Amino acid sequence: MRVTREKAAENRDRIVAAAARLFREEGFDGIGVDAIMKAAGLTHGGFYRHFASKDDLAAEAVGRALAAGAERQAGAGSLQEFVTRYLSPRHREDRGDGCMVAALGSDMARQSAGVRSRFTAYIRDQLEKLADRIHVGSGAARREKAIATLAGLVGAMMLARAVDDPALSDEILTAARTALGGSRDA
Repeated sequence: MRVTREKAAENRDRIVAAAARLFREEGFDGIGVDAIMKAAGLTHGGFYRHFASKDDLAAEAVGRALAAGAERQAGAGSLQEFVTRYLSPRHREDRGDGCMVAALGSDMARQSAGVRSRFTAYIRDQLEKLADRIHVGSGAARREKAIATLAGLVGAMMLARAVDDPALSDEILTAARTALGGSRDA
């Protein structure tokens, strides 16, 4: 049975969406093509009609997840609101739909050039957007604070997700929110 172009595009979209979620939940090496295709409701055999390799899929999935993150960030009216939302227990618990940077940042150095270039472009863009939300200091000082803020946000989220003590995880989120200018309570 021949698949229409529309159906093929829909299938590709489902594969990318499933991969974006599963990569954040399981890591790049923690999930295989067969599981991604199953999550998309498709058979493993159809994968190579859409992608040349898992790396090609990873680049597209990373791009999609990063775009979703940028959209969420744009929805925060102020730096304080963004920090508070980002360092919330809700975000900590939602790895699959949460920040790609916090979920997979430490894996990026081992990924393909296509994945890394999308990641790098996203980081540059987010640093600009964060710097625009900082209203004190010169351009260089605002960029420096943006870098420190992004590093603090991602690092705190990674630590809060990594520890197996819920009280310590909450403590990490609260301390980082306060230090980075967010509300004490999320």
